[in-house]
This record gives sequence, C-alpha cells and structure tokens, in this order.
Amino acid sequence: MAFKFPSDEWIKEFGRQINSSKAYEESAKDWEGDFIFVMEADNTYPKTVYFFIGLNHGKCTDTAMIESEDARKAEFVMSGAFANWRKIIEGKLDPIQALMTRKMKLKGNLAKVLRYPKSAKELVNCVQRVPTEFPS
Repeated sequence: MAFKFPSDEWIKEFGRQINSSKAYEESAKDWEGDFIFVMEADNTYPKTVYFFIGLNHGKCTDTAMIESEDARKAEFVMSGAFANWRKIIEGKLDPIQALMTRKMKLKGNLAKVLRYPKSAKELVNCVQRVPTEFPS
C-alpha cells in the first residue's frame, strides 16, 4: 500500500519509519529539535503544504500535517519548492547539499543542523522506506 503525498497518513508513516530505525536512533541520540517542513507550491503542485515532525534523542515524538508554519512551535523550519522536496524524498537531492546550494531554506541554527549530517542521511533513508504515491 502506498501513502498519498502529501497527507497526514504519509507523515505518520514517516514517523513510524524513524522510530523503527536503529541507525537513526544512534546517529541522533543527542539531537533535540523539532521541524516544520514547508513544501512551497510550484509548477508541480498547486498548494503549499506544512508538516510538523517532533525529533528528540533519536526518536520521533510526534507528526502532523498542519495548516500553517505558525500552527505548531518548532526550533527549525525547512522550506523549499514542492519539486525539491520530492527529489529529497526520492533520494535525488541531499537535504544538507540543498541547504548549502539554497534549493532549500532553513530558519533556525544551521550550524546545529550541520553537526548532524549522518542523522540527516538516516532521515532520508527512513523517508525512502515510506511507500509514496506522488500527485500526477
């Protein structure tokens, strides 16, 4: 069964994948910081979408599809065009490289994020395990 992207079911499955990953748990054992992911409308998807993901010491504490960037409090907000998010989910774009090349933007302490490149890679591994059905 594939999960429609974007949807609340999809982000919840992403959280389950994170919590079943020993590699993520180990790489992020010292990490504290929640994220809001903003998928900005572009020519591949007509609507801006917001996801909240709670991350604390190698575990996902909460996930939700939310109405706006202000709907939940988070230490970090990562935003970019919907097409770039799809590339990250499909493993065609590294999230750290996307930040460094300004394909993605980050509100929050970039230096803190850059200290956890293995955690970012493991999150991408987790997201790739979510059977995803993208809009056509």
